[in-house]
This record gives sequence, structure tokens and C-alpha cells, in this order.
Amino acid sequence: MMTGKQVTIDEAFEKGIRNGSPLLYKDSLSGMKELNEGQIIDVKNKAGKFIGRGYYAIQNKGIGWLLTTNEQEAIDFAFFAEKIKAANDKRAALYHDNETTAFRLFNGEGDGIGGFTVDRYDQFLLIQWYSKGIYEYKEWIIKAFESHVDFKGIYEKKRFDTNGTYVEGDDFAYGEEGQFPIMVKENGMKFAVDLNEGAMTGIFLDQREVRKTIRDKYAKGLDVLNTFSYTGAFSVAAAAGGSKTTTSVDLANRSRAKTTMNFEYNDIELADQKIVVEDVFHYFKYAVKKQLQFDMVILDPPSFARSKKHTFSAAKDYSKLLKEAISITKQSGIIVASTNCSTFDMKKFKQFIHEAFNKQKDNYEILEEFGLPEDFANIRHLKESNYLKVVFIKKRK
Repeated sequence: MMTGKQVTIDEAFEKGIRNGSPLLYKDSLSGMKELNEGQIIDVKNKAGKFIGRGYYAIQNKGIGWLLTTNEQEAIDFAFFAEKIKAANDKRAALYHDNETTAFRLFNGEGDGIGGFTVDRYDQFLLIQWYSKGIYEYKEWIIKAFESHVDFKGIYEKKRFDTNGTYVEGDDFAYGEEGQFPIMVKENGMKFAVDLNEGAMTGIFLDQREVRKTIRDKYAKGLDVLNTFSYTGAFSVAAAAGGSKTTTSVDLANRSRAKTTMNFEYNDIELADQKIVVEDVFHYFKYAVKKQLQFDMVILDPPSFARSKKHTFSAAKDYSKLLKEAISITKQSGIIVASTNCSTFDMKKFKQFIHEAFNKQKDNYEILEEFGLPEDFANIRHLKESNYLKVVFIKKRK
């Protein structure tokens, strides 16, 4: 029986673990000296009672993860293989959906092993490693996927550089190399992805249900503004749903070519789609000056962004950003307000929304809201796990 190095948990943090949170925080444990990344640890309380077994790893979220509360359960290859097989089996409906070929296959702690995620992009897998600790188990994890999942090749993103940033380099890891970009499908829409071009792939898979809702329920006949548009996935959804026009705004030069490619993949007429490479904050000022008004404004900023003239933090500045969006939204228009910031919950996000409309002296109605889709298995009361918040808001007179 493989046991781990014993560490002791502070009483104040013991309750969280007993309530199902597997995340270990630096301030919660003692006895952490001389630990190596990836080392198995046995967490006990001050009375010496076994609380759980996990591994030590330094990452943005904490310093490790509990993997089991069963003292008789070993953390070995069989453990990893069982969790990965279970996660794969849970995605059976997505495997049988011919209209969707890109989805989250393994979602870290939500599927029983915190510290890494795996996305499926057609015949390729992408592993995101969030610590050097979990990376120590790479061989087991790849072997487990090889045993239980059909794929052509595996790519990886190592996100354990300074402050959890992406480690630049060739991301090919195993199997057959891909010829990118490849095309994936999501609810019948087509998107270009590249698994070996920097930190991001071309699409954020956690917004699948939001894009479908924009296409199927709201976009028809509307003039749509998509801010922080990246590769234009929301714009594609709006155009596929019959929008009158779309305007996609993003600061990155790459957004123009990548957005154009996604429109072309979906046979969307480019004449009605405007792509603007510009700082979103500057574009809002331009839109006000030109008295531009939109029927729908999509607001999905990164949690943190910095340009030459602006620094944006979702936790501090979202209400101010939303206020600017309200000012260029037509009466009875819709704002899709989204954030992936994990430092606040949906209740706080709704407070930001209320503050913004109050300052604009406008009324509003919440039409519907979204969290993570089903394949993004998560621990609901762990804010770091249950991060996505999307609210459809109607601007009222």
C-alpha cells in the first residue's frame, strides 16, 4: 500500500475538505517542508485522523489536490486509468453527436483529479497541465488515454511558468502530428483550431451552450456587436442565426484573418460582417461619438487584460465596462454579459450588472443565465472550479 508523506491540516480548513473541496491551500497545511512537486501526501487533522490522500503541486489555485478520502486507496496507474475511463464514458452522448466534434473530455477536479484538463478536438486531444506536480504523472495519464480513448495524436499546453503562464514551445506530445488548422464542429457550426500555435486554440469550448442560444433564440434580424471577439465564434453564431450584421472588435491583429476564416467555413456572406482590429475600450468611445447603436452587445472580456492605454480587471472593472456597453445598446436590446473570472460568484456578478444599469439610469430584465456546460464537470461550491458566469440581459425603458 503506497502511503504519502504526512501533512497536517488546520482545523479551519478541515470543514471545506469534508464538504467536498479537494483543493489544498498553502495556509491550510503544516509539515510541507522538503516536499517535491508531484509527491503523494497524506492529509491528517491535528488529532492524527486521516482526512485524505493527494499530491503536492504549486499552481495558481493552491499547493495541491486531494484525490481520495479512502485511506485504503492507492494513487497509482490504476487510479488514474479508472478516473479517465469514467470521464470518457460520461461523454458518450457527445461522442454520438455528429454535429459536435469538440468538447471537454476530462475536467480536472470535476472528474476526480485536479491539476489538468483534456479537450477533444475531432481526432486530437489537448492536455492542459497546470503544475509541474501533475506533469510528473504525464506518462500514466497518456497511457490511460491510450487504453480507453480513440485518438490520432495528443498536444499539450504547459501552464506552469511564472504565475501559471504558458510555457512557449512545440506542443506536440504523443501519437500522430496534426496538419493545422483543422476544422471542428459545434452544434453544426464549424470552427478552425490550431493546437500548436501558442497558448490558445481558436475557440473557448465552455461557451458552447451560449453560442447555440445566441444562434437559435436571439440573433435573427439583429445588428450585433461582439467585443473581445478573438476568432469571432460568437459572431459566427449570430450570423448563423440570421443576424442582420455583425461587428467583431478585438485588439489582436490575428483576429481579422481568423474571424474571416470562421465565417468562410460556415458559408457566411462577408459583406454583412465587419471586423475591427482595435482596443475595445477605444471602440466604445468611437461608437458613442458616432452615435452607433446595436441590438445585441456581447461582452466576454478576459479576467485580466492590458493594452497601451488600459488595464482591465474583471473583479474591479466589469461594472464600468458594462456601463459603456449599455450606452450603445438600443432600448429593448440585449447584452450578453460573460466572465470566466473565478474570484467572484454569480451573486456578485449580478451586483455588478445592477450597479452598471443604476449608473446609466436604465432598467433591465435578466432573460436567462448560464454556467459551465455538462462536459465541464465541476465542484459547484468551489469557486475556482465553477468559474463561468453568463447572463442575457434585456435593456428596458
